[in-house]
Amino acid sequence: MTHHHHAAPVRPPYAGTRYPRLAGIPAFTEFIASGWDDVPVRPTMPAGTSEAAAAHRSRLSAAMPGQTLVVASGSAPIRNDDAAYGFRADSNFVWLSGCQVEDAVLVMWAVPGGHDAVLYLPRPFRPGDAGFFSNAMHGELWVGPSAGLPEWSDALSITVEPLEALDARHNELRGALAARSAAHLAGGLDAVASPELERTMSRLRMVKDEWEITQLRAAVDATVDGFAAVVAEVPRAIRDGLGERWLQGTFDRHARTFGNGPGYSTIVGSGAHAPILHWVRCDGPVLPHAALLLDMGVEAHSLYTADVTRTVPATGTFSTAQRAVHDLVEKAHRAGLDQIRPGTPYLDFHFAAMEVVAQGLHDWGLLPVSVDEALSPAGQHHRRYLACGIGHHLGLDVHDCSQAQYEDYMGADLEPGVVMTVEPGLYFHAHDLTLPPELRGIGVRLEDDVLVTGSGSDVLSAALPIDADGVEAWTRAHLGPTS
Repeated sequence: MTHHHHAAPVRPPYAGTRYPRLAGIPAFTEFIASGWDDVPVRPTMPAGTSEAAAAHRSRLSAAMPGQTLVVASGSAPIRNDDAAYGFRADSNFVWLSGCQVEDAVLVMWAVPGGHDAVLYLPRPFRPGDAGFFSNAMHGELWVGPSAGLPEWSDALSITVEPLEALDARHNELRGALAARSAAHLAGGLDAVASPELERTMSRLRMVKDEWEITQLRAAVDATVDGFAAVVAEVPRAIRDGLGERWLQGTFDRHARTFGNGPGYSTIVGSGAHAPILHWVRCDGPVLPHAALLLDMGVEAHSLYTADVTRTVPATGTFSTAQRAVHDLVEKAHRAGLDQIRPGTPYLDFHFAAMEVVAQGLHDWGLLPVSVDEALSPAGQHHRRYLACGIGHHLGLDVHDCSQAQYEDYMGADLEPGVVMTVEPGLYFHAHDLTLPPELRGIGVRLEDDVLVTGSGSDVLSAALPIDADGVEAWTRAHLGPTS
């Protein structure tokens, strides 16, 4: 028998309904455009968001008079193929607008006596729009009903116009100053990418107002609860071989449940992984007799984040060597905390903590030079075991205000409203042959979030103990069942 093979019809690459081919079928477009109930959607945001954003715009307006300013929310980057990462709006944009819509632009138009702020938002793709069914990123058939421009204007008490309306004002934007988030727009808008604008916003964001402090307190409180949730899962992670990633996932689920999500990649390091500063792979086991370093922070729905670290004994009791390292880090931590008060140079906490670390390492015979030589700018031998910074501003970004100038950040005095971390540590890598065997593979960090007050400081994360006895007791109180 002779078999006749017929070529299969050639099909275009898979496009689903994301490509507009269905838009060319009149019967389909007519049918899908009708028969939908109207679903009113109002933006949801923490109370006081619009008032805080308006106050932030006023501060920026006063700092940069006569300049039209452009800040954008940004777009979600592509993860692979046509799948995008989850969207997280640019921090400066959120600080100025309170809005978290993708592909949005805030323009502060310079006018006599100040600025007129206009928020330009993409229109939702609703029934009757081709994008309703063909745009997988923004079509309501794909992502659900969303707030319209009038709803955003009402919620934020700001003028809101459709994004396309900005095209008609291109000529007026010639010479405007654009933030990094608007770099992709600057050329087309004849605006100028402006480091000055970035630095000014960073400087202004360093001092938090009461609303921002409330957001940070909530983020820290949720984070403290997250530490308890993670420690409760330690016995199961050990018993069932689920490892570091189970604990990482536990916190990330907690952060998404009680906030917007984790404020940065959650670090869970057991044993030899604890000294690795950014151990976010979390693909190792949780070892029962090792110290477990947990660096975790909940990002609130307002996008303000906590950043807290504790090092806990996986079964509730530190070994002699682990306790010795923890005690030295605690001593350095307290020395740093003691320097946090208004009028004190920012770097004083760094120097105070480093003196304790250098002296302790010298007492253990780990430094090849004297303490003074190690602490000198030409020495820094102690930094082999503490190469990272030991604190930073905290706010909408975990490393907040990073575009500020040196004189506004490290060269400035602390003032009320600054929120910062203090986080000394010791990182004794398992393959570091300068260490005695009993210290290799131990990593300890203590990190608190601290508000500078009018008379001193307020440790926002003080609900978590920092002394070894307290950490052990807290850990044992929160460990889940072992069987």
